[in-house]
Amino acid sequence: LFNRFYQPDIDLDSLAVERRLHFSDPTELLLRLRWLAILRGQVGLSLAASGGVHSAGDAVKALLAGADVVQMVSLLMREGASGLARLKSGLAGWLGERGYASVDEMRGLLALDRVADPGAYERANYLRLLQGPARG
Repeated sequence: LFNRFYQPDIDLDSLAVERRLHFSDPTELLLRLRWLAILRGQVGLSLAASGGVHSAGDAVKALLAGADVVQMVSLLMREGASGLARLKSGLAGWLGERGYASVDEMRGLLALDRVADPGAYERANYLRLLQGPARG
């Protein structure tokens, strides 16, 4: 879901198009979480979280939202196999601390069709946040 577009830049000094590889960062995961949660249960397809996964916590969030798989290209290119081992260990630790025997037991728990407050995924909440803190 939401694979990255190729993003060339322009060098103002040389007036040339620069070809650069831009890695993802964890903030890119947020949009993907919302849409994973919304689409889980709505489409009969497997969903992949693509972009923004850099830690075990990021992977857990994507799985809770409803991802079937998590892609971590930027992590692997930066850290190699050791980054994957760190993530795998962190995921196993998170599952064990909460008593889950497998990822399947927690996958999609916070998807739109299963979360306690489905309204949390609605755009109206963004507009409320822009209006300032809740009063009352």
